[in-house]
Amino acid sequence: MDDLFKKLVSHCKEYGFIYPSSEIYDGLSAVYDYAPNGVELKNNIKTYWWKSMVQMHQHIVGLDAAIFMHPKTWKASGHVDAFNDPLVDNKDSKKRYRADQLIENFLDKLDEKINKEVEKAQKRFGNQFDEKLYRETNPRIQELKTKWIQVNDRLVKSMSENDMAALKQLIEDCEIADPDSGSRNWTEVRQFNLMFNTQLGNIAGEEGKLYLRPETAQGIFVNFLNVQKTSRLKIPFGIAQIGKAFRNEIVARQFIFRMREFEQMEMQFFVKPGEEMQWYAYWKSKRMAWHLALGTPAHKLKFHDHENLAHYANAAVDIQYDFPFGFKELEGIHSRTDFDLKSHQELSGKKLQYFDSELNENYIPYVVETSIGCDRMFLALLSNAYTEESVPDSEGEASTRVVLKLHPAIAPVKCAILPLLKNKPELVDKAKRIFDDLKFTFLCQYDDKDAIGRRYRRQDAIGTPFCITVDFESLENDTVTIRERDSLKQERVSIAAIEKIIGDKISWKTLFEN
Repeated sequence: MDDLFKKLVSHCKEYGFIYPSSEIYDGLSAVYDYAPNGVELKNNIKTYWWKSMVQMHQHIVGLDAAIFMHPKTWKASGHVDAFNDPLVDNKDSKKRYRADQLIENFLDKLDEKINKEVEKAQKRFGNQFDEKLYRETNPRIQELKTKWIQVNDRLVKSMSENDMAALKQLIEDCEIADPDSGSRNWTEVRQFNLMFNTQLGNIAGEEGKLYLRPETAQGIFVNFLNVQKTSRLKIPFGIAQIGKAFRNEIVARQFIFRMREFEQMEMQFFVKPGEEMQWYAYWKSKRMAWHLALGTPAHKLKFHDHENLAHYANAAVDIQYDFPFGFKELEGIHSRTDFDLKSHQELSGKKLQYFDSELNENYIPYVVETSIGCDRMFLALLSNAYTEESVPDSEGEASTRVVLKLHPAIAPVKCAILPLLKNKPELVDKAKRIFDDLKFTFLCQYDDKDAIGRRYRRQDAIGTPFCITVDFESLENDTVTIRERDSLKQERVSIAAIEKIIGDKISWKTLFEN
């Protein structure tokens, strides 16, 4: 899996998806730039999310709040006092880690040991194997399970009580070593606030302090009444937003999975108090269906309930994806109660209540949130799409290919127009006319460099679902060959039919119907 991850990172650079930021100055840690194909894919991800939230739901509207907000916003939300991660340094390697993640990785290793025990037994007993019974009765598995529960309970308690000494003790008791050096020589665990701060104009000191927003949600909460009144919405309703957020991560690694500047796609759904859990279940189901519609295999996605709830939540679950480095959070669904609106109402002195005409009363709504990292979604899609495979009836260099099997609706380029030979002006002219016609409808590429096989491989590597080849028969009867990326099937069609054939395949409707 490490090898796959390295190939994926290399592929992103080579084929114009992601570049290291400021690379000519040796880059900047955990900051990346989206390259030509990357920005198209990322925009398509955002479009799919936006359409599925706003266009497909009558009672959800959009917002684009500013990155800078009044500093009291972050006092009310709890970020000033509580937006911290537990930091620990290794004295020998001089490397810095999040203490809770070191312990979570230890728990993951216990899970792996349990699963390996099950796999060995499965091979030994074959069709007679009862996995449920084995997990419940095998002494080794019971021992590992007991240890997992004990460590997890201590982790949850330490985090909820902000007990840094208990976290340090847990690291020592579990004999957790530095993943890189193997050293167990740790510093004390201490809190580290994740917000970036700056100054307002030329005002120095606390009076002029501003923060780069660590999440997009608060821009929605402070605009709750503005949106409700101008859009004339009745509860339940939602507000969706896509925007940049910034966190001064202690450990930013694993490529674009954890960055200091990232993009969120969030929707806050305002509901009547007491109805939040039914909407929580609704959005869990809806959001999982959104991922599955893209063709992501069900076994690569799973729900993971939070045991250590945030201060604002009464229920929380992650949708995790099986990245090359294991199952990690892709999206969060949270029941945030009325914490945010109530906190902003108290600190601002302005009422943030909804008048329910059916009940004839005012109340502060409860909120169910769906929040997904656009960059993580990008990485998950690439991880799932990246495929190395042999090509039938081919030899030598052409016998294998790297292909990104992305859903056609979100692929960066929808089709490539390829003249069979570039030294034949009549083929080039015909191909360019087709390109000029199709570019009004969807993003196309024209390519006449190298042999046709190599051009196919280039388009496969960026995930282009269709290649249109213009040959000498095209000059005689106005037909072309359409090659489909995944099946490699080639079909002869009229030039006049290209737009509809490809348009139907790449339509957003194909995703929404799923």
